[in-house]
Amino acid sequence: MNVRRLIPAAALAGAVALGATALTACSGAAGTGGADGTLRVTASFYPMQFLAEQIGKDHVKVDTLTKPGVEPHDLEITPKQTAQLGEADVILYLKSLQPAVDKAVAQSGGKNIVDAATLTTLESHGASGHDHDHGQEGGDGHSEEGQAGTDPHVWLDPAKYAEVAQGVGKALEKADPDHAADYRKNTDELVTRLTGLDTEFKDGLAGAAGKTFITTHAAFGYLAERYGLDQEGISGVDPESEPSPARMKELQAVARKDNVSTVFFETLASDKTAKTLAADTGLKTDVLDPLEGITESSQGADYVEVMRSNLKNLQKALGTN
Repeated sequence: MNVRRLIPAAALAGAVALGATALTACSGAAGTGGADGTLRVTASFYPMQFLAEQIGKDHVKVDTLTKPGVEPHDLEITPKQTAQLGEADVILYLKSLQPAVDKAVAQSGGKNIVDAATLTTLESHGASGHDHDHGQEGGDGHSEEGQAGTDPHVWLDPAKYAEVAQGVGKALEKADPDHAADYRKNTDELVTRLTGLDTEFKDGLAGAAGKTFITTHAAFGYLAERYGLDQEGISGVDPESEPSPARMKELQAVARKDNVSTVFFETLASDKTAKTLAADTGLKTDVLDPLEGITESSQGADYVEVMRSNLKNLQKALGTN
């Protein structure tokens, strides 16, 4: 999943600025907060960064370990980043998604370590939406497999993401009690937005003619379960594993049986297997974004916008509009 992208100048400048301010804060002040009193938060990748920024707003400086355009599962952590983790006021990550981050966090000695996986209930999802035995269909890759075979992609279900947001809000209140009222207010506002997004998905997919969608990356188990859909992953939970010829044949049969029109690929991964399957079955291809990072190729500027694009693409593929 090594993809090289051009990053928009504004996004690059923002990332550099965030990194620079976080470094300045880390090296400058001891105790809670940077030299200007802001809370220094290090987020592991985009879904954690989004929560920290939306809930913390002006009270936080957020540094992200996974920069725009970098596939999060491939991330390697430098010794310098591990040292910086130890100086952060809050570390926000999702255990089991990024092995390098898990290791660095364990070594960091950070004061306030928040594991998003503990803020909601994780479940097991297979490559097929019809089973819950993780990885039974498709590849046997383990790079994204959660604890005890659970699926870590909770942020793709707005309702579960809202649960995580509430936990992150409480963690920021605890780390910075002087601004607790603001964190509560911002958390409530974000949860309201995510609840609204959940309603949009429920209403938007309620009348779908089809229920089955095929995707290269079986990241959408929570989303499928929430909205009554069936996910069929080409490569299982590990998007880098090559599907077997038997799996490709099986998916061709599924496509015929369930009248599937579209094979989805994602923005940070290769679309080769999706295009191969689509060519073999006469299907269309489209994007279903697992939102592991935002780049200029993303169909939206933030989590909510990209999720709305995902909804539109699902509606088109499943025959609701």
